[in-house]
Amino acid sequence: MVQVLSLANQKGGVGKTTTSVNLAASLAATRRKVLLIDLDPQGNATMGVGVDKHELAETFCDVLLSGVDARSCVHSLEEVGIDLLPANADLTAAEVELMRSTGAENRMKDAIESIKHDYEYVLIDCPPALNMLTLNALVASDAVIIPMQCEYYALEGLSQLMDTINDVRSTVNPGLQIEGLLRTMYDPRNTLAKDVSDQLIEHFGDKVYRTVVPRNVRLAEAPSHGLPALMYEKTSSGALAYLALAGEMLRRNGTSVINKVAS
Repeated sequence: MVQVLSLANQKGGVGKTTTSVNLAASLAATRRKVLLIDLDPQGNATMGVGVDKHELAETFCDVLLSGVDARSCVHSLEEVGIDLLPANADLTAAEVELMRSTGAENRMKDAIESIKHDYEYVLIDCPPALNMLTLNALVASDAVIIPMQCEYYALEGLSQLMDTINDVRSTVNPGLQIEGLLRTMYDPRNTLAKDVSDQLIEHFGDKVYRTVVPRNVRLAEAPSHGLPALMYEKTSSGALAYLALAGEMLRRNGTSVINKVAS
């Protein structure tokens, strides 16, 4: 059964795209069929898996605005083991058009309906804003993964995001859940980080993933090579953290973890 997950946080620089790319690759490494949808006009997830956003004939923008069949825009990435619906700056036009259209919040849900059942996981990399694109993602999703840094301003941003999720739940997508909160770029030596982490656990309990993603040089370098960390340096702490996250998600959902990465 497919699970559609948005990775959302309106605050930039929290590791949202890094999480989207590396979680997709890690789930694929456990032999799950994964579709990554880049919903950010910056196209960073697209570039992060080795697809040149400047050379695309069609993108997810064409699916949203022109009714192009989603399957015709899918890129199968054998090295990473996932499929990609890419994005580039053209997606900015979709944001403007959706704001002017009636019932536009359902556009993405309708666009991926015919393709999502080909996969076990569909991961949507949302833009760093609570805009119409993010709203579309939340309406189309079963649950939300929230990557966040453990810092003071992150808590304020989290409150705004939770309000948006609750609004979507009460109006157009009553089944929307919080899949989990992921602590990223985590430094256990930082007292504030530990304090914020403790507050998250106190408030959200087991919705906070036990896995934490540390600051890691290899994780930061990998996008410049168009690879997830797992393919760039699989023994790095960043790559291992995302493998651990994939395993934690699968166990939460009551499915076995079959890892083909080792060796």
